[in-house]
Amino acid sequence: MPKEPRQRKVNNSAKPGDTVTRNIVIGMIALVVLSGVIFTVLDKRSGSSVALPASIESISTANNGEPLTPTISPEADYGVVFNADSPLKIDVWEDFQCPYCKFFEDSMGDYLEDLIREKQAEVTFHMASFLGQESVRASNAANCAVPEGRFIEYHRALFDIQGGENSGLFSNKNLVEIGTRLGITSESFANCVNNNESGDVVKNVASSMKKNGVEGTPTVFINGKPWNRTTSEFRLEEFKAAVEAAKQ
Repeated sequence: MPKEPRQRKVNNSAKPGDTVTRNIVIGMIALVVLSGVIFTVLDKRSGSSVALPASIESISTANNGEPLTPTISPEADYGVVFNADSPLKIDVWEDFQCPYCKFFEDSMGDYLEDLIREKQAEVTFHMASFLGQESVRASNAANCAVPEGRFIEYHRALFDIQGGENSGLFSNKNLVEIGTRLGITSESFANCVNNNESGDVVKNVASSMKKNGVEGTPTVFINGKPWNRTTSEFRLEEFKAAVEAAKQ
């Protein structure tokens, strides 16, 4: 005959105190678990609520031109070289945190890009990093944009959003996000930024400043000769005139 199912028995011999203790322990475990859930939720909320600077949020692919892939040339002291071997040569030394470099780029950036895209000049950007760790990070990230064909756009974006010196703006996270908003979405770019893969290039540029007679930024050479503005302002027409004269 089939066996009857065994009945689960209740242990009536347990002491009242044991039940109370058990309930207290269960309650404490539940409280710990609940606290962990609460802190996890709050942590996630606080992480997601950290807003990007508005300047980064404004970056987009709207002004991207055709991709251009320059070279990082040891012969040019590890500068970023466009149109190598063009007879007209312009060397620009900048630091992404230098406010005067931003003034220069605001005035001359579009003109330099035209010279590059129209293949009128060999333009070499030497990205210095003497203003602190965020200059190092920004220069590394700009070099990481070279194989992506977006150095021009990335270079422009960093100067467009330039903030206070070593303010936290040029964190690796933000530098990757800037790339993403410019359409640079490859894993290799993010890895390059986060792992400082162009760090040696940045160091080589920094160490080459002295031998090139660069004591500050921006410093510009046209066919090997320093361009010295005649006023405190960066005047496009004055710079254009110097470039045109060098073509003769």
